[in-house]
Amino acid sequence: MELTESIYKCYEMCDYIEANGVITDKLANPLRENLRQEFLNFTLYLAYADGNIAVSDMEFIKEELLVDLTVVASRKLCEARQLTTTFAEKIPYVLKYFVLADAGRKIPNDRYDNKKAKFLVETYRAIGQNYIAANAETSDKEVNALTKYLLMFDKFLKEYALLRPDQNLAADLDKQAKEAEIEKTTEELLTELNSLTGLDAVKQEINQLTNLVKVQAIRKERGLNAAAINKHLVFSGNPGSGKTTVARLLSQIYKSIGVVTKGHLVEVDRSGLVCGYIGQTATKTAEVIDSALGGILFIDEAYTLTNNKGQGDFGQEAVDTLLKGMEDHRDDLIVICAGYTKLMEEFMDSNPGLRSRFSKVLVFEDYNADELIEILKSMCKKQDYKLSKEALNKASDFFKDRVDKQLDTFANARDVRNYLEKAITNQASRIVSITEPKDDELTTIEAVDLEGIELQ
Repeated sequence: MELTESIYKCYEMCDYIEANGVITDKLANPLRENLRQEFLNFTLYLAYADGNIAVSDMEFIKEELLVDLTVVASRKLCEARQLTTTFAEKIPYVLKYFVLADAGRKIPNDRYDNKKAKFLVETYRAIGQNYIAANAETSDKEVNALTKYLLMFDKFLKEYALLRPDQNLAADLDKQAKEAEIEKTTEELLTELNSLTGLDAVKQEINQLTNLVKVQAIRKERGLNAAAINKHLVFSGNPGSGKTTVARLLSQIYKSIGVVTKGHLVEVDRSGLVCGYIGQTATKTAEVIDSALGGILFIDEAYTLTNNKGQGDFGQEAVDTLLKGMEDHRDDLIVICAGYTKLMEEFMDSNPGLRSRFSKVLVFEDYNADELIEILKSMCKKQDYKLSKEALNKASDFFKDRVDKQLDTFANARDVRNYLEKAITNQASRIVSITEPKDDELTTIEAVDLEGIELQ
């Protein structure tokens, strides 16, 4: 859908919300006029991010938002409306009504299927990306400002359960993808990413990278110079912190925006690249690279390739082959190296070519106790289980204690998975003697089922 069409559709949604009595306050202006002002404020906020408002910015605003401003007038508006970095901390007035209508199911038989708020957010995204692409030079500050603003939206939608991917839709998409290779859109994939528990810094980096790549693609379509972007990444963090999950999503996001042609993920570790005989490692690594062309090669515990430099170790041969492959296939191969933070720093220092190839490091922080409980509830829901109130309190105490102890064996979401598996086993042993258990008994994990559970 063209940007102009998306903007106009948002105005139609404003009229629809007003016509259906969602707004009980008396507005000075129609909701669509408020939205027109908020779109203008948003675009000026982006323009003012680098402190340099140009005539080309005003041309974009005139063409897409139908507002004719001079550079001087726009600067005065930015100052009067305080369109600085703090602007990205306040939810727009109109979006609140869109969320109220959708989350509150205020409109029976909603012709937009209660997805008006998500559509409005995606229109903001499109306005921002197209505005930045229209600039003579892409400013990192503008991309950062866009990312910050959109993440504020995603957090707001998540609070009202509007960011969560529609489960029926997700199931249908998965089925269709298998049958007809139908792919999810960039927006659906970003929704899936941003709905993950925790990982705020990682989400910001991925969203920012996606915005930057999308902007460069738009510039290329318009015949403008597009900056080269280093897309290879290092994921550093402890086990179970979401590195592989994010890599899988990123491979699909890169496919959806045209960075790679296939969008698959090939996962390997040292054993998948290194052989014990001279000459075989290069061949094996080259074969793995070929299998990953068009997608992402994800190398877990990559530091093991270089942390043993004794005679007879061929890890360095794998690294040398990898660096050559990255150069030879730079237009259709993304490599992500992952592992413990400290050891990945040593890996990066082991070869001068690694630092230049992997310029961006994403740090996956450990989950806190509240996030682990959120993950536990999510895992339960996917397997048709639920925790009783007493069990939830007991699990919360368990993970608070585990996080506080800072054990070397702490494995984040993997700990949660193991904990749940033990709980399910205990629950099964408890109810197996019941002749005809009710559905509630089959699905509820009680506090007694958590007794005695220990993790390494």
